[in-house]
Amino acid sequence: MFRLIPETKIDFIGGRKIAFVISVLLIAAGIVAAVMVYTEKANLGIDFAGGVMLQGHFDSPVEIETLRSALSADFPDVQVTKVEDFEQPNAFIIKTKRPQDEAEGEARLNRITEIMQEQFAGNTFTRDSEHVIGPAVGQSLRRDAQWAVLISLIGILIYIAIRFDFRSGVAATIATFHDVLAVLGIMILMGKEFDLLLVVALLTLAGYSLTDTVVVFDRIRENVKKFRGKSQFVSAVNLSINDVLARTFNTSITVLFVVGILFFFGGEVLRNFSLALILGVIVGTYSSIFVASPIVVEWESRRPKRFK
Repeated sequence: MFRLIPETKIDFIGGRKIAFVISVLLIAAGIVAAVMVYTEKANLGIDFAGGVMLQGHFDSPVEIETLRSALSADFPDVQVTKVEDFEQPNAFIIKTKRPQDEAEGEARLNRITEIMQEQFAGNTFTRDSEHVIGPAVGQSLRRDAQWAVLISLIGILIYIAIRFDFRSGVAATIATFHDVLAVLGIMILMGKEFDLLLVVALLTLAGYSLTDTVVVFDRIRENVKKFRGKSQFVSAVNLSINDVLARTFNTSITVLFVVGILFFFGGEVLRNFSLALILGVIVGTYSSIFVASPIVVEWESRRPKRFK
């Protein structure tokens, strides 16, 4: 039977020290990025920084990309969302980043209306609602996002500790935390916008990374029975990673194919989201092989205790 990935006998654990150095650099980048987000030095989206929101509708249909292009000349950070409303089928929500004061906010709203009249002459735009999202809302959303990530990591620790053992739970949690910080660091240092979609992507990749780690741990638990003695635990782990390598590769390629389509054809709104997922798949695959399992090996070498 044809196999895309042939059977392998790679010594993954032997390269764990190099992998740990790479992981430390990725985590350091993530910590820097997290500090930048917390101190508002990063490129925060409207959801976190606050801004001006205007909802309105046209008399006739307008393409969302055409509307976004018309506004982006004056407002490079503009966010445009189409509202699915049967009563107002041509309605949109338009957001720009937080103004310096109330007067500037009102000026932005008036300028948006002027652009509508200039660019879409003959197609009346009606302002249905408008308000300024203050920084207090942005801080609340940022705090909620931090709690969401923290609670998910605690849940991962408890789940893996019950299914395998405590050290496996710690290793899986560190690997997941590593993935979230690595992708966050790469995205923020690339100047990408930190918004709710990026938070969703980070939580999604945390679950993806955990799935890969659980598969490897399951195979380790099966293979460790075939080996006797502490010195052979490394062999059991290497065998386990090689056993699931084809499955890991096939799964990653499939997911990359889907999120790659989102990246190239999903539009501007999904661009950062899909980029974060692409990075997450790559980093998550790396961590399930070179982070989670090597941590268990290091722990086992110092305090031997087999899987349940």
